[in-house]
Amino acid sequence: MSSPVAVPKSALYGGQSGRRITVRDVAAAKERGEKWPMVTAYDAMTARVFDEAGIPVLLVGDSAAMVVYGYDSTLPVSVDDLMPLTAAVVRGSSRAMVVADLPFGSYQASPQQALETAVRFMKEAGAHAVKLEGGRRVLPQVEALVSAGIPVMAHLGLTPQSVNAFGGYRVQGRGQAGDELMADAKDLQAAGAFSVVLECVPAELAERVTTSLAIPTIGIGAGPSTDAQVLVWQDLMGLTARPAKFVKKYSDLAGEMDRAVRAFADEVTGGVFPSAEHTYH
Repeated sequence: MSSPVAVPKSALYGGQSGRRITVRDVAAAKERGEKWPMVTAYDAMTARVFDEAGIPVLLVGDSAAMVVYGYDSTLPVSVDDLMPLTAAVVRGSSRAMVVADLPFGSYQASPQQALETAVRFMKEAGAHAVKLEGGRRVLPQVEALVSAGIPVMAHLGLTPQSVNAFGGYRVQGRGQAGDELMADAKDLQAAGAFSVVLECVPAELAERVTTSLAIPTIGIGAGPSTDAQVLVWQDLMGLTARPAKFVKKYSDLAGEMDRAVRAFADEVTGGVFPSAEHTYH
């Protein structure tokens, strides 16, 4: 039986640095050719589980609009909605870098608006970085944030906040649009973004972007060649009823929860719970 391979202390996933992951750690992983996972989180308890599992980056995504608040898109969620979720994830973790999504309408108007929103996430919620969507149209915002010392994760391809402009959730970057996405990625890197999410783009394009950039790419529906992969935790745990094609279900948490709550209900209605073991005397 072979002995387990020791994980270097400096490794992003499963490493033991004893401190928070920083953008320098993420950059170093790119230089080493090390792949790593990113997972969404929206509360302290799940953040603690993922943090203790070694997940290096936790994203408080505007996907909370759907999985926490029950909307049918990311558009309705607000800064005030995401602020307490971000603070909870920060409190629930000790090693992971926590990235806060800037929601729709909170940064598009101007670099000043973007800076004011990002500062709130950093000061009030304790986020370590922020994420925003878009290419060349948001370069002034990225430059303003980076100049203020705020790490920026960019997001290209299917940017859910632009779903109405795209005419629905569909693959982005085919044909000439692929060249435009490549140009956007390089411009975002030049503006100071420390990483870029590539969502729902052809795998070949994602590979070209990844090899062309010095900063890490984070794929979601972008094939296997990106530097990292991200999934919404409810998707990967099997809570989502109709997940996207790019989602792999690693657990049937919905089934487990259904079985557990039915067992609890049956014991309550049958007079079995609480028993003497669970009763104070």
